[in-house]
Amino acid sequence: MTSKERFLRMYAHQEADRVPIIDSPWAGTIARWKQEGMPADVDWRDFFDVDKCESIGVDITPRYEQKILEETDRYIIHTTPWGVTLKQFKELDSTPEFLDFTVTTEEAWAEAKKRMDISPDRVDWDYLKQNYGKWVAEGRFIQAGFWFGFDVTHSWMVGTETLLIALMENPEWVKDMIDTYLNSCMKLFDMVWDAGYRFDEIFWPDDMGYKGTTFFSPATYREVVKPFHKKACEWAHSKGIYAHLHSCGDIMTLVPDILDAGVDALNPLEVKAGVDPLELKQKYGDRLVLHGGINAVLWPEKEKIIEEIRQMVPKLKENGGYIFSSDHSIPNNVSLENFRSIVATVKEVGKY
Repeated sequence: MTSKERFLRMYAHQEADRVPIIDSPWAGTIARWKQEGMPADVDWRDFFDVDKCESIGVDITPRYEQKILEETDRYIIHTTPWGVTLKQFKELDSTPEFLDFTVTTEEAWAEAKKRMDISPDRVDWDYLKQNYGKWVAEGRFIQAGFWFGFDVTHSWMVGTETLLIALMENPEWVKDMIDTYLNSCMKLFDMVWDAGYRFDEIFWPDDMGYKGTTFFSPATYREVVKPFHKKACEWAHSKGIYAHLHSCGDIMTLVPDILDAGVDALNPLEVKAGVDPLELKQKYGDRLVLHGGINAVLWPEKEKIIEEIRQMVPKLKENGGYIFSSDHSIPNNVSLENFRSIVATVKEVGKY
């Protein structure tokens, strides 16, 4: 079966030849695998013979000026199209430090919003022309990369503290920001769709939790965020495609509302934060595709991760509706040998 055929069988909650296998290795992980024998010019997905999922991206930023403010041997301080000043460390796998935000008030947001007019040049048409035909010919699964919700607003536009306060004191401002991002995504992907480029789902990251709990209550989710998740799902379903949400952290208390909003698939099921994939399978597995749920903390230890896969995957794959991956991404402490064993084990126990 092709990757697309496997994915579509999972979305139909039907069995396939095996569960789809995808993931996101860190840059340092790829570098390590090359040092350990993976050819430098090969796609890692071909090397390990796993599934291929491709993403179409668009630009919804306010397009603030990007410039370097300071550079040393260890880091670069620069501004982003979102108006954020970042300290980006030069190590392959590092988290940037957010130093400053342009948009911290409603007035600043009004100015940013004016800069977000939709135009065709916000789509990389050359990239699509060069790659789309190959994706389709090889049966790859294609995502439309949406970006809207709590995550993009707090992390890339206004800052976490500003947004959490605004959720309580000025939720209408938050709603306007989220609605603007979503409308931008829908308009741009309507252009893509109307130009003849098809995708199989929309996929958007909206991290709403951390270890043991969520950033806000289920009531706040229902009032502020859920209406836009629902709007996105309705847009996807109107095109006959699926809606796939990525939300890190422990979001167990939000899942009933996420499902009610129309979400078809949920990722990454972060075990180390408190998510219980087997409970989700038991309660919602006939309606919600589960993607991930294999604790990345265990991946460097071969015996432990193989045991975990043998315990979890046979239960998660029942009646379809499961996509294999880590519960976030593949860190750089995972060797080529370990990942090769992981893939082989999933292919063994993930067969139907």
